[in-house]
Amino acid sequence: MRLILAGARWPGDDIVIEDGRIAGRGEVRAREGDRIIHCEGDIITPGLVNTHHHLYQWMTRGRATGCDLFGWLKALYPIWARMDTADIRAAALTGLGALAVSGATTVADHHYIVPRGDDSVFYAIADAAREVGVRLVLSRGSMDLGESNGGLPPDDIVEDTEAVLVSTESVASNLHDGDMTTVVVAPCSPFSVTPELMKTSAALARTLGLRLHTHLAETVAEEQDCQARYGRRPLEVMEELGWVGQDVWFAHGIHFNPAEIQRLGVAGAGVSHCPSSNGRLASGFCPVVDLRSAGVPVGLGVDGAASNESGALFPEIRQAVYLARLREGRPNALLPEEGLEMATVGGAKCIGRPELGTLEVGSPADIAVWPGGDLEDVQDALAGLVLGPDRRVKHLLVGGRMVVEDGRPVGFDLDASHRELNKRAKRLFASD
Repeated sequence: MRLILAGARWPGDDIVIEDGRIAGRGEVRAREGDRIIHCEGDIITPGLVNTHHHLYQWMTRGRATGCDLFGWLKALYPIWARMDTADIRAAALTGLGALAVSGATTVADHHYIVPRGDDSVFYAIADAAREVGVRLVLSRGSMDLGESNGGLPPDDIVEDTEAVLVSTESVASNLHDGDMTTVVVAPCSPFSVTPELMKTSAALARTLGLRLHTHLAETVAEEQDCQARYGRRPLEVMEELGWVGQDVWFAHGIHFNPAEIQRLGVAGAGVSHCPSSNGRLASGFCPVVDLRSAGVPVGLGVDGAASNESGALFPEIRQAVYLARLREGRPNALLPEEGLEMATVGGAKCIGRPELGTLEVGSPADIAVWPGGDLEDVQDALAGLVLGPDRRVKHLLVGGRMVVEDGRPVGFDLDASHRELNKRAKRLFASD
């Protein structure tokens, strides 16, 4: 059976979906047995690609609201250490549901909190993604540098280096299918991971054919920490450890200098821009325009809902556009269509899935249908979508399957998920 999205205002043609892929575009004549979804006045875009998230953080929204990154982490690490696998699954289910209704068809979750070394958390996150129906880029995060050895995280939430590698290989073997669930090797950050783990993780990823992801150049304090610990800037440390290449993307990338931006462009390493989180923690302005000009793949990320309480990807498009203009001091620094491009094509390049983030014939049918009735008086439909009010999708399709229909998730109750998570959060904070 074919599915036809008919009559959308933008991009202005019908879209035919068959066998999970976009099979045709243009003016389409329906056949007997076709299912037609009428989209008159609506706006259709590729499904959004969230290149950096921490789903477990949905349980700790609204904490440490006046702190910088290091202060925020120190306030939250002890709380995160009390979470169990059921908590993390509940947070993932709620977070993924919220992302789906904000247009995200693919979510990269960087999970590095593994209470008591129990790596069942990764299976729980993958299970939540299957229930919601979105694609998951499951970043097997890790920390092995505790406070007693000069790291930032408390000793009781870091893992043994060798155990991390064994677990990573096991998680990849059991969960990575290269399509709906993609496993990524992802030590947390230069201030929470030993050089040994960074280096051996890169080697393991390349042996297994997996991509690499970590936080980098997020704050001035991180830069100072790297200078004090290694005598080099963060990107220099990553280069020495084999962490700069086409199979790598970094979260944040705020404090790269011009020479480093050029090196990233030559290497083909990507950057996940998280504008709201960067503003919440006063981390700085990511040089998005310079990165894109240098050929660096740039995608958008929500980051965790503990540093971006909306937990939604759609608002990050407008935030990225406005922050780029503020940083550059010119109103044409980043246009609405370029913001959408980062949320789709750019994100797909970062995660190594260039077939996603597009409405081209033959590509997977990952599609967002946005209600556009309130934008009829806006001449440029796409500008109205990006710069207008925040909104939920009307419909969301992943591989041609309806994941959100008429504004509500299909197959699970997002409201009930919120209620369950609220109960768990109250228990988590009871010992504060």
